[in-house]
Amino acid sequence: MSLKIEIHSFSYKKGGIPKDNTGNGGGFAFDCRGILNPGRIDEYKQQTGCDVGVQNYLETVTEMPKFLELVKSIVSINIDDYIARNFENLQINFGCTGGQHRSVYSAEKIAAFIKEKYPQTVVTLQHDEQPQLNHQ
Repeated sequence: MSLKIEIHSFSYKKGGIPKDNTGNGGGFAFDCRGILNPGRIDEYKQQTGCDVGVQNYLETVTEMPKFLELVKSIVSINIDDYIARNFENLQINFGCTGGQHRSVYSAEKIAAFIKEKYPQTVVTLQHDEQPQLNHQ
C-alpha cells in the first residue's frame, strides 16, 4: 500500500485550513503569511504562484527559499516514518492571505519535491482558491 499525500494551497481569509477527510484529523498546516506578499505589487496582483514573475520574486526577494528548505526537512521526517509504519495518508497544507501567490507556489514546490524524493508515494495537489491550476 502506498502512502497517499494530499497537498493543498488555501486562503486563511476565505476557507481556512482544509478539512482532512481521511479520518486522521489533519496534518501539516504551514502559514506562508510571514513571507513578503507579491500580491501587493501591481504587476503580480492578477498572477498566481505558478507564474514566472511571481516565482522569481518569491525566490529572489523573499525568505521563501529558506522557508521551503525547512518545510522539506520537517515533512521528510514524517514521510519517512509514515512509510516505515505503513501509514496510508498524510495531508500538507499551505495557507496565505488569498490563496493565490505564496501558498500556491509553496504547494507546487513541495509536491514536486515529494514526487522526486518519494516516488513510491501518491501525491495529489489541490489549489482550493485557484481551481483553474489543479492538475493531476
